[in-house]
Amino acid sequence: MTAPDSIRELVEKFDQHRHEYRQHKNETELRREFLDPFFEALGWDMFNRKSASEKYKEVIHEASVEVGGQAKAADYAFRIGEKNIFFVEAKKPSVNIETNPEPAFQLRSYGWSGKLALSLLTDFEQLAVYDCRSRPYITDKPSVGRVKLYHYSDYAEKWDEIAGLFGREAVLGGAFDQFAEGQKGRRGTAEVDDAFLAEIERWRDLLARNIALRNPPPAIRSERDLNFAVQMTIDRIIFLRICEDRGIEQDEQLHDIAAPLHPPISEPRNGGTEGGGIYSQLLALFRRADTKYNSGLFHFASDTLTPGLVIDDKPLKDILQSLYHPVSPYKFNYISADILGQVYEQFLGKVIRLTAGHQAKVEEKPEVRKAGGVYYTPTYIVDYIVRNTVGKLLNPDERGGELTAKGAKPAKENQDLGGLGELRGSHGLTPKEAAKLRILDPACGSGSFLLGAYQYLLDWHANWYAAHEPDRWAAGKDPAVYQADKGEWRLTTAEKKRILLDNIFGVDIDPQAVEVTKLSLLLKVLEGASGQLTLGLERVLPDLEDNIKCGNSLIGPDYFEGRMFVEEEEQYRVNPFNWQRAFPHVFAMGGFDAVIGNPPYGQVIDD
Repeated sequence: MTAPDSIRELVEKFDQHRHEYRQHKNETELRREFLDPFFEALGWDMFNRKSASEKYKEVIHEASVEVGGQAKAADYAFRIGEKNIFFVEAKKPSVNIETNPEPAFQLRSYGWSGKLALSLLTDFEQLAVYDCRSRPYITDKPSVGRVKLYHYSDYAEKWDEIAGLFGREAVLGGAFDQFAEGQKGRRGTAEVDDAFLAEIERWRDLLARNIALRNPPPAIRSERDLNFAVQMTIDRIIFLRICEDRGIEQDEQLHDIAAPLHPPISEPRNGGTEGGGIYSQLLALFRRADTKYNSGLFHFASDTLTPGLVIDDKPLKDILQSLYHPVSPYKFNYISADILGQVYEQFLGKVIRLTAGHQAKVEEKPEVRKAGGVYYTPTYIVDYIVRNTVGKLLNPDERGGELTAKGAKPAKENQDLGGLGELRGSHGLTPKEAAKLRILDPACGSGSFLLGAYQYLLDWHANWYAAHEPDRWAAGKDPAVYQADKGEWRLTTAEKKRILLDNIFGVDIDPQAVEVTKLSLLLKVLEGASGQLTLGLERVLPDLEDNIKCGNSLIGPDYFEGRMFVEEEEQYRVNPFNWQRAFPHVFAMGGFDAVIGNPPYGQVIDD
């Protein structure tokens, strides 16, 4: 393939003015004048000339926002359907990307957090290809993970090679994946979910030991208290840190709490109400978050345990500082709900035990040990089950597993849209009718099926409104959609909240799993919501107390009938569940419309 004239012209222009560019050209100008046309020549729709919806744009351009010297998002994300294929990070020509380790660490952090095999770093003068499957460290040399380095003078001569790897047609044809597969084994890999799991398991150990030590009875009376206290503290920190990277929370507020601005103090007995230690400041932040989000995650009316805890500064400082550059390689805006779900599924396989001396130790749950580990449901299984349950309820005219309108196959351009492209012209329910659907996972675990169902509902509603006079639904006191800067119609946070409360329900016997499911769903509500949350403190999140319940979905309240006394520990362990009492409004409307969840892998059921 001969390099197109546009590439030769770009190379010639850069060559003639490169000394001037190194002194005066900024990153934004470089992207507009050189990188946009470069990748357009590779076949990518850089300016959305196909008028694809925001969800299915081939290229996402991110504004370059510096936080603590670090950009918060990659400059470009190149996609097929909804899936990110590779990121591109741009630097101004004055930055030497071959020798400067900082840009390489930044790019690899994006790619690693997003679980992408390869990504590109460029100032146009050079184009570096990085394998992003190895955990990046701030001490890494810029050559670590770099598998190719092109000079601008190579572009025309090596256009066949470049286009054969990163051109859109090459990606669709599998050449990109084949090349990425061939790079495996060059250096040890550590997947982001495995690394983050190890990180939060370390936090659990730090917090469990310190809380058990500093909070003897009656503060922490049981293993149940200790597990709850540790879980809620971790969940609240993770929620706020993810919100920071999504632009919803003030940048580095958790880091600032941990910064050594004043000498450490000794926390008083009631650490939640006195003193200026880190935990006291965290509690103040949590209370502000409760005012802002109105989420059960931060409610202290029902949670009387955690506000009175004593937690030393040392473990909290360790945890909070590990969430930020230069210690942290994580870009939390790229850690998807699916990745977080996989992490928590494994995390929930262990529990904190209290010894006779009130010391904490973390053990694998007996049922996990017996099963040989925790198994997370693959995304494709979740998608298939959701399409064939929730999808058919929303589109009763559909036939077959493809969920296509009137049973027809989707157009080729929609085949990579995750089964949702056909919803644009669906003849199914209206949102008012869809609001009556009740979807249940009776053993929800970390919430993978409920997240899948909720995402399907969000996509369905967004497509329905966009196809049915969106201006009408954007008007009034409670609009369902709003028009984003680039003309895309998006669901308002209030509408996403309504859909969640109307449609999604779950039960699990493990109280920690219940809290994780709530956390995951709350983060899903806030995806893409930063622009709506900057006008002031709004109580924008749902309280999921009535939707996600803790109990044994297989054992009813009659389990203990005939027994005069039941030990508290047995009551907690069995945890009978009264469906009618837990979901009275659902059963008043006839019950649940779809039950989704994991099939019993490896189980043999006798007749």
